[in-house]
Amino acid sequence: MTSIQTCTGDAVSAVIPDLAALRCRVFRSFPYLYDGDEAYERRYLQIYARSAHAAVIVARDGERVIGASTCLPMTDETAEVQAPFITQGIDPTRVFYFGESVLDEAYRGQGLGVSFFEAREAHARAVSACDFAAFASVIRPQDHPARPPGYTPLDAFWTKRGYTRRPDFVCRMSWKDLGEAEETSKPLVFWMKSLSGAPLPPAAP
Repeated sequence: MTSIQTCTGDAVSAVIPDLAALRCRVFRSFPYLYDGDEAYERRYLQIYARSAHAAVIVARDGERVIGASTCLPMTDETAEVQAPFITQGIDPTRVFYFGESVLDEAYRGQGLGVSFFEAREAHARAVSACDFAAFASVIRPQDHPARPPGYTPLDAFWTKRGYTRRPDFVCRMSWKDLGEAEETSKPLVFWMKSLSGAPLPPAAP
């Protein structure tokens, strides 16, 4: 039987090894194609352990972690993540950033993705006065050679959850794709939703 738990404080550090393993496994698939390393992931994920208001939403089947989703105030994120908002005149203190959602394939389509969003939004409202939630998704060309036949992006799911794609908010992150010898820079586009009722910023001309 699956369960959902919101982990904060010291409990975040306890789930980092499971989250690191999930990221390496799930993100190998398109569109991320991430050739990950668990030791690196554990170091990277310390960003959530250091943030006083971060949360990791954990899905378990019995005792086994089968999915996780992260969030933290954007002010605790990297400069690369904050940059598009600063450029567009949005104070990062107004934004709660939603990081990855990773879920074992066998458990998809059972409502856990919805639960991840609901839990993160509830946490953001409980620990902050942020006006907006935001997350980023990688942009891959339609003709990318690794795109699986019949691949459907999650745009419709995100839209149904109330998020708006913002092509005027783009950042770049680097990682090593499967089959690559070195890291390369990839563009990611942000999706935003109002948490407070404040209107989303107008689209840049």
